[in-house]
Amino acid sequence: MKIKSKLKFALLLMTILVFIVSCKKDPITEVPVPLEKGKLKIEFSHAMGNDSLILNSNQYINEAGNNLEIVDLMYFISDVTLFIHDNSPKLITDITACHYVDLSKPTTLIWNILDSIPKGNVDSVSFIFGLNEQRNHSFAFVNPPESNMAWPDILGGGYHYMMMNGTWTDAQQIQQPFNFHMGIGQLYSDTITYNTNSITGYVQNYFKITLPTPMLTISANNTSILKIKMNILSWFTTPHIWDFNVMGGSVMQNQRALNIIKENGFDVFSVVQ
Repeated sequence: MKIKSKLKFALLLMTILVFIVSCKKDPITEVPVPLEKGKLKIEFSHAMGNDSLILNSNQYINEAGNNLEIVDLMYFISDVTLFIHDNSPKLITDITACHYVDLSKPTTLIWNILDSIPKGNVDSVSFIFGLNEQRNHSFAFVNPPESNMAWPDILGGGYHYMMMNGTWTDAQQIQQPFNFHMGIGQLYSDTITYNTNSITGYVQNYFKITLPTPMLTISANNTSILKIKMNILSWFTTPHIWDFNVMGGSVMQNQRALNIIKENGFDVFSVVQ
């Protein structure tokens, strides 16, 4: 009897265990939903106030009353960051993290960003005008036209942030050339001749611009377009009125002039539809 009782108990226990195992639910495995992404293309345009820019035409007048002619314009844009609503900021880090714009080369007016970008409404975009210390070092670009933007090593090396060349009409109504070139500035102990042997330090003149983008949406599997316009007259207007008769036609080795350009750059760009 004792053996039969033990067998009955063992069978009962096995039945209970089988029941428990059979009733146990499989764990739910959460499969992460892939984040849908899209692409971005930036298109650059250039104006003189409310007028379209026409190269090699001196029909434009700045706030100081200088008649201006723009002959050529080249510059770098880098470190674009998109601030996507309800998402983390997206820094463009691919090989297209730096872009060269040249009015003589229409293909450079379009920047196809290679990064895949999370979909969503973009509240704003920021970028650096020029190149920061990590990017701006000599021989970073080995091929033209970017390599043609080299900034002299003795003046800090690296590359121009911007080269804008043109003419202005002086007080004697004589057309004078100007080279509105922006890059690394220098500090001198000799402030009379600005001899390069007296350089005591260097100044990084690149700056960050942030623009609202209320109409920009990144869509999954689509390429969205962001249109950015440079108003060239703003370089000469706010907050400092630039008079070529006072400032002259060359700004390299003149940190005071470079700082004015930097401060005037805050409203040069805008997002257009």
